[in-house]
Order: sequence, then C-alpha cells, then structure tokens
Amino acid sequence: MHSLLHHPAILRTPTPVHSLVLRTMATAACSSSLLHPSVSLRNLSSSRNAASSLGFSVTRSRVSMSLSTESQSAINDSLFAHYKPSSAFLFPGQGAQAIGMGQEAQSVAAAADLYNKANHILGYDLLDICVNGPKEKLDSTVISQPAIYVTSLAAVELLRVREGGEQIINSVDVTCGLSLGEYTALAFAGAFSFEDGLKLVKLRGEAMQAAADAAKSAMVSIIGLDSERVQELCDSANQEVDETDKVQIANYLCPGNYAVSGGLKGIKVVEAKAKSFKARMTVRLAVAGAFHTSFMEPAVSRLEAALAETEIRSPRIPVISNVDGQPHADPDTIKKILARQVTSPVQWETTVKTLLAKGLKSSYELGPGKVIAGIFKRVDKTASVENISA
Repeated sequence: MHSLLHHPAILRTPTPVHSLVLRTMATAACSSSLLHPSVSLRNLSSSRNAASSLGFSVTRSRVSMSLSTESQSAINDSLFAHYKPSSAFLFPGQGAQAIGMGQEAQSVAAAADLYNKANHILGYDLLDICVNGPKEKLDSTVISQPAIYVTSLAAVELLRVREGGEQIINSVDVTCGLSLGEYTALAFAGAFSFEDGLKLVKLRGEAMQAAADAAKSAMVSIIGLDSERVQELCDSANQEVDETDKVQIANYLCPGNYAVSGGLKGIKVVEAKAKSFKARMTVRLAVAGAFHTSFMEPAVSRLEAALAETEIRSPRIPVISNVDGQPHADPDTIKKILARQVTSPVQWETTVKTLLAKGLKSSYELGPGKVIAGIFKRVDKTASVENISA
C-alpha cells in the first residue's frame, strides 16, 4: 500500500532510475470545494451519472432487482471496461512526503480548508507537521499517509484557481494513485467524500503500522534488474529461509526498479545475493514493515470493517486499481479491492504501460514529489507529465 521511500543513496547514484525509488474530490455534499462537473461516460445514462455525481443513490428498477447480486455487480463493474484515456490525474504514495509541503496551499482558501477539516478528523495539527516536522514524525506511517492524501487534494485546489486550471480538471477522464494514492484518486473521482476518505486513510495507516509491529519484516528496493530476474532472486532467497521469512515482489514500479517485501531474514538474504544476480544496487526502505504481502493480513479485517461502514459510489471517471491494473465501477467491488490492496503487489508498471498504450496524451502528478513523473519517463521518454505540488 505504500510506495518506496526516497533514499539519499539513490540521489547520489548517476543512473536513470535514481529518482524513481518511491517516496508512494470527492463530494461529501454539494457545497464541497472538491465537487466539480461530472464527465460524461459511455454506457452511463445521464440521469444516473448526474445523481451519482451529487452523492445520491440511484434506485434500481424492479426488473433490475430481479438480477442476482453477482450479475448486477458484473454489469456495474464493466462500465469502464473500454475506457479511452486522454488526460490523467496521478496521485503519489507514501514516501513522497517532505517538510514544507502544504505551505503553498494556504494561499488558496479551498485548499487551506482541507487542512482545517483534517485537523478535526485526525485530532492534531496536520499542517504544522507537514510544514515544520519533525521529519521523523512526518515520515511515520500513521501521519505520512493522511498528510499525502490531504496535500494531494489540496494541489487540485491550487490547480483549480490557476488560469485554465478548471478546464484541465474537467478534462481529466482517468485517474489513479500509487498505493496510498489510490484512495486520493477515488476521492477525486467522487467515489467517497474527502472526509470519509481521510478517515479510511487514517485507519489504514494505523492498521498497517500495527501489522508491521507484530512481526519482523522489511522492504528493499532492487535497482537495475528486470522483474523476471528479481523474481529469480526472491526464489533463490526463499530456498534459504523458513516460511515465516519468505519474500516476494511487492511493488512492480517500473523497469529496473522493483521492491521486495518479506521477513527480515529473507530480506537480508536478498541483499546478500543481489550482486550475484547483477543488481546495480539495493536500498533498504525506511518503512515499518513488509507492505503489500501477507504480513499485512492483520490490517485487512480492520479495513474491511471500516469500508463496510463507508458510503462508496461508482466513480464518475475510471480509477485504475493497484491490485489488477483495471478500473472498477461497482462500489462493493471497490471495497473488496481496497481491502485486498494492503496484501497485494502494486501493479504500477502495468498501469502506466496500459495508460500509455491506450493513447494517454497528458498527465498531471498532483501532490508532493515528482516520483510518478519520473516513472512515466522511465517507461516512455516522450510521456508528458506536469507536476502540481502544494
């Protein structure tokens, strides 16, 4: 669920992938500053789309009610199956945080208001930590996740007041986020309110931290190998450790940069073997534990319970899932996907390649850092990605 953290060693390394290690609007009511016109979509009736964008549930006809739950879910979930992306909003994940973020957002009332709302939900002054630190506090899982979520949506509001910004926002027809950023993308797409999304992110960070505290685990970034070779490295390491220390690829970031998660002993074996597999380097990531693996299983039930109590609507535009690289329209499916995301490898490389292959023309990275822009350039040097920070 987390992206790879920025690491000084990568910055010192003169390699194309050195900047690629991860650092990883909705409408609560019609008055929300994040509510903006819905984008028309194929296969969606105008009445259903309008009601959904305003947060109202759409009543199914009696004929629809005769369908089985499974078939109804499948019909809803296929609405975005043939999406044709032209303009995308991309949201960063944990690791993108940096001292000073959020300061610029205070110049825009709608953006500043998001931090005020966050303070009431979180119970502490989020902006103060974002702007002033200390870094150790901002970097903690329980704080960095809400901080990035809020700052990324604040960036949307900064863009909105820029000349031509509203037009850009309204032109976006697909969105996605790296791990944590998937929640931000869903909020932007109207799947849940800013407030509900923040509550989920808060719980997510707490649940993942607790799961990490329950076992000795870690993550390491493998630089300079393709995914097949990294898998071979994991297989080799797993032959030398017990089941409880097994490792796996947890983040398919981009060519030459993949994160491996697992038990601490397994991670140490991976690091020891990496050079013999011709890896350029390994970077132990400053995260709480083995994210996106079964080590996070204790967090799933807490997420499932919270998601069950959260109102989730069909997004107004496609939101690409980290779990399978596909957009989902059915609210129940989205809930299941988000619960699975914490233990599933992040399919970011597939997402980027699919968007570009489908003809994506322009992209905007909203929030702290420029890692996502670097990833797109790594996959396609001609890709156009503008960073909009806050």
